[in-house]
Order: sequence, then structure tokens, then C-alpha cells
Amino acid sequence: MSSTSPQLKPSVQAMFQQSLAVLFKPSIDTFERFEWRGGLGSAYSYVLIAALISALVGAVFSLLPNHSEITFGLQFVNRLVAIPLGFAVFTGLTYLLGKALKGTGTYAEVAYTFALFYVPLSILDSLLGWIPLVNYLMALVVPLAMLYYGYIAVRSSTNVYDPNKGLILLVVSTLGYLLTGFALSLWFGKLSIGCTQANFFCAF
Repeated sequence: MSSTSPQLKPSVQAMFQQSLAVLFKPSIDTFERFEWRGGLGSAYSYVLIAALISALVGAVFSLLPNHSEITFGLQFVNRLVAIPLGFAVFTGLTYLLGKALKGTGTYAEVAYTFALFYVPLSILDSLLGWIPLVNYLMALVVPLAMLYYGYIAVRSSTNVYDPNKGLILLVVSTLGYLLTGFALSLWFGKLSIGCTQANFFCAF
């Protein structure tokens, strides 16, 4: 899309319907159909919903006896902070690297595109990631899904369609994301903060 694409303010229901479309019919064309339908406000509002759900789920499960090593407040705060910050780092790097590779996508298009798959996968993992045995499956499936959708999204949202350049975008942005997650984990005093929520490699 061009940098002058009109941006709307979709409802949460509309964004969820768009998420279903990109999840079940993933392609560059599908992502580009929706990338201009919401701006930065829509993208981050959507991400904050995922962060809030993850924070509440993590905080509640921290009250269980087998999770006594983590506190209610710590779980709530670190998830509420880590998810939007990780999202901002990844999408910011993707946008800047895309520009360096002569991409024409705007940051709003990058952020909104990624929110459409990041949010539902994050919510799914937050809700199911605490279930014994299921958590191991989620730890494998969600990061792989994030990478798969991410590879399509970096190319569609930045308008860098070359597969090799798209892979470079994904790898470098993911490394930046992981480093941010590691730094936050140290800051919160744990190397596994937020490990049951949907992050590319369970970094937060």
C-alpha cells in the first residue's frame, strides 16, 4: 500500500474478523487487504487487549500453590508492560529495516498488520499455556505460527516482496525482540517472565 492509504478506526469485532481472515487464509494479498483499515491507535489498542488478558491470566495463576515463586503483582505488571513493548520493538525494527531495504510501507501499516495475527495467537497461548501438557504443545506451535505469519507480514506490510530480504527482515527483527525480552527478564529478576504467553521464542 502507498504511504497515503486512508486509515479507519475499526471496532474490536471488526479487527477480530480481520484476524480470522489472515489466520485462515494467510497470504500477502490477504494481509494487504487489511493493512490500511486501521492505524496505530487501533493496532496498539488491540495489542493492549491481549496484554490485559495475559496479565490477568498470569496474575490469577500465580495464586496457585505450584506457582508460588511468582507474585500476583509481578505477573500482572510484567505482562502488561512486556507485550506492548515487545510488539513495539519488533514492529519498529521491521519498519526501519524495511525502509533501509527500499520498502514503502508505513509504520502504521506494519503495526496494524502484525497486530492482526499477534493478538489472537497471544490470547490463545495465554489461555491455554497454563494447562499441563497443553503448555508444551503451545510452546512449540505458537512460536512457529508467529514466525510463519511474521514472514508473510514483514513482506506485505513493508512492501519488500523479495523472499530473501523478507527473511533478513524477520531474522533481524526477531533478534532485536529477543534481546529486548532478555533485558526485561533481567530487569524483573527472572529469565522466564511471561513464558506462557505468545512471544516468538517465549522471550518475556
